[in-house]
Amino acid sequence: MWRPETLCASHPDPWKGAELARSRPRPATIVSVANQKGGVAKTTSVASLGAAFAELGKRVLLVDLDAQACLTFSLGVDPDAVEGSINEVLLGRASVADVRVECEDGVDLVPSVIDLAGAEAQLLPRPGREYILRGVLEEVRADYDVILLDCSPSLGVLTLNALTASQGLVIPMPCEMLSHRGVGQLLDTVADVKKILNKDLAVWGILPTLFDGRSNHAQEVLADVGDRYGLPVLEPPIPKTVRFAEAPAVGRSILATSRTSKGAKAYRDVATALVRKL
Repeated sequence: MWRPETLCASHPDPWKGAELARSRPRPATIVSVANQKGGVAKTTSVASLGAAFAELGKRVLLVDLDAQACLTFSLGVDPDAVEGSINEVLLGRASVADVRVECEDGVDLVPSVIDLAGAEAQLLPRPGREYILRGVLEEVRADYDVILLDCSPSLGVLTLNALTASQGLVIPMPCEMLSHRGVGQLLDTVADVKKILNKDLAVWGILPTLFDGRSNHAQEVLADVGDRYGLPVLEPPIPKTVRFAEAPAVGRSILATSRTSKGAKAYRDVATALVRKL
């Protein structure tokens, strides 16, 4: 007759194995925040959502993929003083663990530098260049619950790397009619990425930014955007406020510098809605 005590090293307990599998942390969900149009609050959204996820108890890594290094500066890190950056990581000279830094908002950051502007040219001849970011992030996915990628305002190699590495995509879009064009072009690129490079990529939604509730035009654009693209519209819209411009001056997100403002509350509400996807 079989007894539990007859189990030995050559016949491991299947229940124990299942428990171990459940106890392992899930690898981080990687989310791109992208729009090739500049001035749409991508960097503000990454910094604010990152801080909001951290407030919800999530382990957060932010990656600055823009050579202008606005996210890096916004979180109180001097791009001219960092010892390593995403540039060295993509070129194989360092790992993410080597260059990440802790920030006061409870998040880790992979900083950027101006040298990243030349990285695309160096990556172009490399085989499998679209998969480089995915590979280097895989090494640290177990350390985090969510990794947010602040994409550059273009549809070049770095943005393709971000989309190829991601499970989710958030598209910040100001509530202005001209912003529609950029979204349409990005969605064409997303369709190609899903077909060729990353079938698991999902558009989590359009995030309305710079919203002026007093403007009829903003209201009309907000009402139109979901139907036009058949995509979820994340709520609430992020209001236009000077508080966002003040936050980078002290190297923090609006959640720290103006905790009770409408902008901070809006990002907290969006993060709470998205956290179930992680």
